[in-house]
Amino acid sequence: MSSREDQLTANLAAVRERVAKACAAAGRSVDEVTVIAVTKTFPASDVRLLSGLGVTDVAENRDQEASAKAAECRDLPLRWHFVGQLQTNKVRSVASYSDVVHSVDRERLVTALSRAATQADRSLHCLVQVALDDAEGRGGVRPGGVPALADAIASTPGLTLGGVMAVAPLGGDPAAAFGRLAEVAAALRAAHPGATMISAGMSGDLEEAVACGATHVRVGTALLGGRRAIVR
Repeated sequence: MSSREDQLTANLAAVRERVAKACAAAGRSVDEVTVIAVTKTFPASDVRLLSGLGVTDVAENRDQEASAKAAECRDLPLRWHFVGQLQTNKVRSVASYSDVVHSVDRERLVTALSRAATQADRSLHCLVQVALDDAEGRGGVRPGGVPALADAIASTPGLTLGGVMAVAPLGGDPAAAFGRLAEVAAALRAAHPGATMISAGMSGDLEEAVACGATHVRVGTALLGGRRAIVR
């Protein structure tokens, strides 16, 4: 076993233990929470190692890096998640390899994703990205805009409404933020019972997210280590 595989094995065990403890504290089954490995800036060799360790879900936030990595790992049984802000000129590429797009925050993007998915004969799961604060540049729709955007996704060919996603506000209380997201998610499920995904929580706040009902946690640093500047 390589030293990198040793490191990833230990990190994955630690993350899974954190999730298990958070689930126990919340009275939830550990089977209700999926760990998504956020592999941005790390090489495809790490993705391959993680797959060998049982990781099934991988996320990227930049199309240029994601498309190359997905192509290199196409033989692996992975579910690819796109979690970054998405520009319409990247939609066709993202739709060619992504299974889940977490960052849908405007109707123009819904239209573009539908066109790309239909042309590629694929079905994309889409999450409504919810803005839990007023920070510029982070993407997301305010809670009041979620129902209309969710309806648009659900009624558009090639797309399936999966649920919601959010990032805790910088410097804020993640538990309060994820509590608000849980309320938005509950209202969404009342209208769309199949939209059960709640993508929330990262390396620093996954416990708070699990306590508030997250079904998917996006873990990068705790799993892979500090970010690299350049992918080789």
